[in-house]
Parts: sequence; C-alpha cells; structure tokens
Amino acid sequence: MTEFRAYRVHKEGDKVSGGIESLDLEDLSDGDVVIKAEYSSVNYKDALAATGKGKIIRKFPLIAGIDVAGHVESSTDGRFKEGDTVLVTGYDFGVAHDGGYSEYARVPADWVIPLPPGLTTHQAMSLGTAGFTVGLCIQRLETNGQTPEKGPFVVTGATGGVGTFAIDILSKLGYEVVAVTGKLDKAEELKALGASRILERQSLKLDGPPLEMAQWGGAIDNVGGDILAWLTRSTVPWGNIASVGLAGGSHLNTTVMPFILRGVSLLGITSAGCPGPMRHRIWQRLADDLLPRHLDKIVSQTAAMEQLPDIFDNMLAGRTFGRTVIKISGS
Repeated sequence: MTEFRAYRVHKEGDKVSGGIESLDLEDLSDGDVVIKAEYSSVNYKDALAATGKGKIIRKFPLIAGIDVAGHVESSTDGRFKEGDTVLVTGYDFGVAHDGGYSEYARVPADWVIPLPPGLTTHQAMSLGTAGFTVGLCIQRLETNGQTPEKGPFVVTGATGGVGTFAIDILSKLGYEVVAVTGKLDKAEELKALGASRILERQSLKLDGPPLEMAQWGGAIDNVGGDILAWLTRSTVPWGNIASVGLAGGSHLNTTVMPFILRGVSLLGITSAGCPGPMRHRIWQRLADDLLPRHLDKIVSQTAAMEQLPDIFDNMLAGRTFGRTVIKISGS
C-alpha cells in the first residue's frame, strides 16, 4: 500500500477548511492513470475552492489543486505507460475529482496531456491553468480575426497569473498592451513584461454612455462587472473581448449597441471545459510560439504544500503578483 501526503479540504456545516493528510491510493478518485506528482500551482480558483470563499468544490472531502505535472506511475490505458511525463489541468480536477495538491493523482486517461517537448514539469506548472487560459484566449481571439493592427489591447487584472502571462505573450506577438491595475507599485514589473503603458483602475470612468469613443483594439478581461461593461462600450469596430474572470463581480450591465452597431464580439473563455483536441493544440503552442519570454519573472515563488493556506489568503487579499508553483515531490 502506497502512503503519501495530500492537501485535503473538508466541510463541516458552513465551514470549509483544509490541511495536509496522510492517504493511500485507495482514497483517491477513480481513474485510468496514476501520476506521481512533481509540481502543481496556485490559481485564483484554487484559493476560492480551498477556503470556501467560492462555491467551487462540489464534493467533500476532496484533494484541492486544479493543476498537476509529473510522471506516470501506472496506467490501464494504452496511450500512457510508466515513466511518461504528463500534465493535467481543467475538467473536474480539484473540483469534483481529487486534484493536484497530492504526491499521487489518479485521473481518467482523457484528461492527461503528454508534456510537450521543450517544457519541464516546473515550466508546465509555471504556466498551469493561468497560462493555458491565456493560450485559449489568444486562440479564440485569432480565430475571430483579432490582430495587432486593430489598436491598443487592454489586459485587466494585470498583476495576476492570467494578466501577467497575457501581457508577456501578447507583446511578444506584436500587440501594444495596455495594463489595467490597482497596484501602481507594480507598474515597472508590468512594463518589464511588455506593457506599453499602465492605466490605474481607480481612474477609469465606468458609468459612461452606451457607446464611448472607440479606442481599444480588444481586451482580455479578468475582472468582469463594470470594467467589462466599459470595455464593451469603448472597443473599436470588430474588436474582440475575451471574458476570463469575475474578480470585480459577476454582473454585466451593458446594452446591445456595441454588438450591433460596432460588431464587437464578447468571447467566453472556459479553460476547464475546453475540448480535448483544442487543449492538446494549445499546450503545443505554449511550448512554442506562445511560450512566455519572462517565465522566471512571472513565477514569484516555488513553495511547499505546507505554505498553501498563507498563499491562499494573500491571493484573495490581492497581495500576490504573478504565479506561485507548488513543489509536491519531496516538499
């Protein structure tokens, strides 16, 4: 019997709490492939899930963590063999199926992605769901005709994982990137990643008319709420907005005018439900043309599982920058 450590989340009444426990393989959710984990990562969704601040986890107790990378320990599916280097993100991983904050993970074979050549397991988890989400945004934006020539491209929630990757990769692709943030003390770091200029979130006038001066070629929006509504009103004709997050609220008060008078497109992005073939394609691109230039600057720390509660609290309080990778094996 293999005994290992995992960060498991419980719910008693209305209280959600987590901690490191000793488990064995029989405690894990069912699956075809057992992975010996090397690294995971921390996403905003992980912080919401593991603290109960968001109703993310659908069954308890559950091992948290929506990302993992490591080596195949065993497989009953012919597509994978012992020793293969793989990663898992999305689906129900860490939500309704035991996740990646564990020395071992067991998942359905259809969820498993072979690690693309050129990426290490640490790099894969430096990217994780945040990097994959940006790749998915760019894929959908390009499919819908987005180009740098449409004009300045806005990234909101610029200091988070998705925001920092979006700035880096879009600037690499030739976009003039405008970062929107409430953390002006991080302006130089954002410019070092490729932002051409910084807009202070608090300076934005968010209660304008149904159509404002068209000035933004497009956007990746992590915030939602009033900022997303402002983007719809101020994006140029045939520009695209990729809607990724709701850190600023789940509401959207807008009109149909930007869509029917300017042809603005609002693209919904769900990384968890991305179809398998597209998921494989995006991971290949993340190891190639979409590989960030400043991965070492975006990853702010590599931490142990024991540090997860503090990391969650700091993330939810807005005190983090970029990405945190979690070292699983030997942590």
